[in-house]
Amino acid sequence: MYSLLDTINTPEELRSLDRGQLPKLAGELREFLVESVSKTGGHLSSNLGTVELTIALHYIYNTPEDKLVWDVGHQTYTHKILTGRRDAMSRLRMAGGISGFPKREESPYDTFGTGHSSTSISAALGMAVAAQLQGSERRAVAIIGDGAMTGGMAFEGLNNAGAMDANLLVILNDNDMSISRPVGALNNYLARLMSGRFYATMRRGSERVLKGIPPVLEFAKRAEEHVKGMVTPSTLFEEFGFNYIGPIDGHDLGVLLDTLSNLRQLTGPQFLHIVTQKGKGYALAEENCLLYHGVNKFDRTQGIVAKPVLNDVEEQVAKPTYTEVFGKWLCDMAAQDERLIGITPAMCEGSGMAEFAERFPARYFDVGIAEQHALTFAAGLACDGYRPVVAIYSTFLQRAYDQLIHDIAIQNLPVVLAIDRGGLVGADGATHAGSFDLSYLRCIPNMTVMAPADEDECRQMLYTAFRLNTPSAVRYPRGKGVGVAVSEEMRALPVGKGELRRSGHKVAILSFGTMLAPALAAGEQLDASVANMRFIKPLDAELVLRLAREHELLVTVEENTVQGGAGSAVAECLQQHGVTAALLQLGLPDSFIEQGEHGQMLTGCGLDAKGLVTSIEKRLAD
Repeated sequence: MYSLLDTINTPEELRSLDRGQLPKLAGELREFLVESVSKTGGHLSSNLGTVELTIALHYIYNTPEDKLVWDVGHQTYTHKILTGRRDAMSRLRMAGGISGFPKREESPYDTFGTGHSSTSISAALGMAVAAQLQGSERRAVAIIGDGAMTGGMAFEGLNNAGAMDANLLVILNDNDMSISRPVGALNNYLARLMSGRFYATMRRGSERVLKGIPPVLEFAKRAEEHVKGMVTPSTLFEEFGFNYIGPIDGHDLGVLLDTLSNLRQLTGPQFLHIVTQKGKGYALAEENCLLYHGVNKFDRTQGIVAKPVLNDVEEQVAKPTYTEVFGKWLCDMAAQDERLIGITPAMCEGSGMAEFAERFPARYFDVGIAEQHALTFAAGLACDGYRPVVAIYSTFLQRAYDQLIHDIAIQNLPVVLAIDRGGLVGADGATHAGSFDLSYLRCIPNMTVMAPADEDECRQMLYTAFRLNTPSAVRYPRGKGVGVAVSEEMRALPVGKGELRRSGHKVAILSFGTMLAPALAAGEQLDASVANMRFIKPLDAELVLRLAREHELLVTVEENTVQGGAGSAVAECLQQHGVTAALLQLGLPDSFIEQGEHGQMLTGCGLDAKGLVTSIEKRLAD
């Protein structure tokens, strides 16, 4: 099935092929991608859309000497396959396996580690300037999708790069037709022409000749822009200082190879606009590229099978995900209060907002991959009497930390942060883990920070947060809850108050968030008291001090880094009140934790019931 692909293990071997063999290689790569990802899960649509581009880049550019920087990085499976990792795809996104994103320590061809968007232009510019400073002729290429171009950092990079003479190529992979006109033979021909050395030489020569006659030079420039503007998209990128080429068909290998070959010879900032189709070559993914964007294991022949419709009894037994709990609460709350505004930075489905977007379209705002803007936009709405709810992943909230402090917290505005993916996230690994939010949130004045122990508590905490007149955050994990029935009723919890869930002796375990289940299991084995703390800020100081007086050892448990987290809050509380107590803080270690199955990752960190018991018994023995 893979007669040609099986002979290619490095880009050097790829470059030894005849150009006429490359379309066959592209077909085999698509077959391999569908077969491989159907067995491991991962990102499919985006990778099917970049097969020809990846082949062309490695064929024309001298990688890894020339630098390819992939934005986001979830479209790099073909890149991994062509750079010696084809066999490793069977362990993609698994413990001990290769990452689903570029990773510098994994391969010299992965020039820059990514997982978040809009970083490629800045990173590639840094590499281009490094080559310039070293007197090297190597090239740097940034490959960025039209979605990632909504991030402000991408335009910061463009603005800086356009004012420099570094040899940087930015490739805009436009796969939604969102900013492009239809692609045809004329556009492909013009792209070849405008990327050629003859055109570039003539252009520079004309500028030198006409410099002495400024009005004529200005007329010539305007005439060129006018002619190009009639057959290409906006001259926005030209205004940034780039030589704009395109749009071209990103699945036409001949056009790609010719254009990239020409651009490889040019100097200064270049911008190539290609149009591709997500899911290309796999009919099911072409029909529904969103469904096949990130997939679990599936039968490649049948495709992804819809979940069976449950009857009333089955539905009551089924465990919802925390994301689903949030989505239902959002709709219920919006029906009660017209001030509610829902905001997401390009994560509608991932954050559980699809139903809200359909039912309340006038109050739903997807602001694109622009987390900083999302929070300041919410702050502006709050200033005029609305109650914004920003649904955001923990790891993405890090990018808007300045806005959270300056635009929301300092002004004490009632913005609710619904923070999904708190804690470890499994196969997506370190770039997507929400390991730090409790630490970086609790140090901000005016913030109320909550972490639910189960599904129903998540709903009630969201309601509690919405009723506050100050900034608040509800932090919950990825995946299903523990099976607690979710009440239709919404009731406010007493702010800053935890609850004692088990009374015991000698040891008191203070659990934050969904660590309650393993804490209770450990409490049974140790006959320990167990508290569901609920609030990280304000902390229930009264409960902490009472448990400290009544027990020999306090143990804090959180799915957050120990440094500065909830356990640190307990330590500060004890110190503030002059209480000396033995304290054991358990949480995520001071390291970035690689991908794996979530339960295995918790076990590895000692955060399952057995690990808690082992750590506590060791501390008692010491």
